[in-house]
Amino acid sequence: MTAPTDTMNPDETLAHWRAEEAAVRARLQSAPGVASPAQLAGRSGLQIFQALLAGEIPPPPMAATLDFTLLCVEPGLAVFQGRPGFSHFNPMGTVHGGWFATMLDSAMGCAVHSALPAGKAYTTLELKLNLVRALTDAVLLVRAEGRLVHGGRQVATAEGRLIGPDGRLYAHASTTCLVFNQAS
Repeated sequence: MTAPTDTMNPDETLAHWRAEEAAVRARLQSAPGVASPAQLAGRSGLQIFQALLAGEIPPPPMAATLDFTLLCVEPGLAVFQGRPGFSHFNPMGTVHGGWFATMLDSAMGCAVHSALPAGKAYTTLELKLNLVRALTDAVLLVRAEGRLVHGGRQVATAEGRLIGPDGRLYAHASTTCLVFNQAS
C-alpha cells in the first residue's frame, strides 16, 4: 500500500501487489499457528496485527489453507490479498462464494479488531455478502479491503470490497460484530 495503484495499468498494479505481498510474507513466521495468550496479553487489536506483520506472532492457519494474507492494517482499516485458485472452485468452475465471504469477513473483522483496545475482542454477528462478478482462473490476485463504519462499546460495523488489479469489483459486504471483554 505504498504507491497509489489508481494511476497504474492492471499489469503494473498486479506487479506492485505481488511485490507488496512478497515483502510482507518475507517478514511473517514461516509456519502458521495460533498466537498464545501471553503473546496477545496487554496488546490492542492494532498492536496484535503489527506483531503479526512483524513476524512476532504466527499467521493463522486458515490464511495458508485459503491462500491469502494480511497486507496492511491501520486503525479501522485492514487489507488482505488472496489468490483464488483451483482448490477454491465450485463445480461450475468459478471460485466458491465461501472464499469470497472468508476474505471479506477477515478484512472487515480485522478492521473492527484494529480499533479495539487491549482486553477487548469481537465476533461476527452478521455478515451480508453481495457477489457481483465471478472469479475465475483469469484473475490472479484480489484484495479485500475492510473499513470500520462504527465502533461502539458493544457493537461495531464494517464494510468491505473485494477488487481485482484492474479495479473491478467482485463483491462487497457489510458486517455487524459483537464487542466483548477478552477472557483472561
